[in-house]
Amino acid sequence: MRKLHGKGTDRVLAFLFGLLNILLIFLFAISDDFLHWAFTRHQNQWSWYIRPFFLIPFCFSAYRHSFAGMLASVFLLFTSMFWFPEPDNIDPDVRMFLQFEINWLKSPWGAGKIFSLFLIPLSFTMLAVAFWKRSFPFGLAVLAFMALGKIAWSVWEGGSFGKSVIVPATAGLVVTSLLIYYAWRRVNSNG
Repeated sequence: MRKLHGKGTDRVLAFLFGLLNILLIFLFAISDDFLHWAFTRHQNQWSWYIRPFFLIPFCFSAYRHSFAGMLASVFLLFTSMFWFPEPDNIDPDVRMFLQFEINWLKSPWGAGKIFSLFLIPLSFTMLAVAFWKRSFPFGLAVLAFMALGKIAWSVWEGGSFGKSVIVPATAGLVVTSLLIYYAWRRVNSNG
């Protein structure tokens, strides 16, 4: 059997992480028990604060032209919502917003829902293209669009409970952007 190197290994790993991502989405779609278990743990706001940091390896993987790295980063971002235990004390706005998200996900499909969900893979694709093409300004603009889009959608659709997203999303945008900027400067100063 031929040993896989470079692009071959990346393709195999990308395929495996792609399947894991699809399996996870499918599990959310078909299992109410899994959905509620994950969202119960997602009430722990540590998961809200760490999720944006998985955009850093995503961007680095796009820069390095690694599909496996990008899909692994998406898998880690998805699963990070249930890495932490259910908190002892839950902010009522957080609880209500996550219940709103569950209800929204389980609601009937319509044009607005399709459009909203379409924006997620579109924004990840734009982010990948930006760093694949090594356009830091475009990448930073996409990061800002993603964070501001999440905030806008949360407040628009979730009402006053959606405001619970503002601080974690803004902090994630600022810290992630600064870390990506730092890495970008280091990479470009070395050659």
